[in-house]
Amino acid sequence: MYQFPIGVVVESFRKEIHEAIREASALGLQGIQMYGTRGEFAPENFTKEARRELLKFAKDQGVCFSAICGDFGHGFMDRASNKIYVERSKRVVDMALDMETNIVTTHIGVVPEDKNSERYKVMQEACYELAQYADSVNAHFAVETGPETSAVLGDFLDSLGSCGVGVNLDPANLMMVTGDDPVGAVHRLRKYIVHTHAKDGVMLHRTNPEYIYSVIPMPEDVKKITAFREEPLGEGSVDFAAYLAALEEIGYRGFLTIEREAGDEPAKDIAIAADYLRKIIREN
Repeated sequence: MYQFPIGVVVESFRKEIHEAIREASALGLQGIQMYGTRGEFAPENFTKEARRELLKFAKDQGVCFSAICGDFGHGFMDRASNKIYVERSKRVVDMALDMETNIVTTHIGVVPEDKNSERYKVMQEACYELAQYADSVNAHFAVETGPETSAVLGDFLDSLGSCGVGVNLDPANLMMVTGDDPVGAVHRLRKYIVHTHAKDGVMLHRTNPEYIYSVIPMPEDVKKITAFREEPLGEGSVDFAAYLAALEEIGYRGFLTIEREAGDEPAKDIAIAADYLRKIIREN
């Protein structure tokens, strides 16, 4: 039988954090991922005492932190702002370690295919610094897949010469945005995968990921296009049986963390997702 613990992004419940943790525990989930970039949980606001209290509460509910989300929504594509967000990202790592996880997931922006472009170099500089810091404290920044193919992301990570910047593999993002095969992505990115999201969806219209991620101005005709749709687990394009088999083949033993960003009944969808994953795990 596969040995994948199942977790959930607590914000997916759309409830107060303690209530969300209780719900995760009631569903028998083993881990939680929490945003650590905003409000009371931003590093500058989340005191050491508050961190200890929340960690104890989670442990009392029988769950651990699978990762902290350190996504500030900007990526690392602008050299000037990188000076700010690289340092803030390091503080999120410090916070994650206080919550007894060494994984911080994030979006770094859209990696260009042109390795000689200025943006590629800017992103390399920022991610190299992040990787060095992560290595120094035995942690990982885990880049969430999506805006580029696994081949492009893999080449970019190879250029850093470190696994301090790794991968949070989101199979739905790959299918919805690039049409990339999650199974192939698992094998291309195998040495970098430290965390995964369990999410499903379908691509409705193939378009430039640059538009989807708003890196460049979006033409009016593109604004009217819905490029993809998130679906409950098992109802989208991701072949989870094949995907989990690929994770097993590479020896992955980390979390399958359910993320539900759409739908009117997220708690119901999270429960369905957990049961769906358990069924595949039992059968293998």
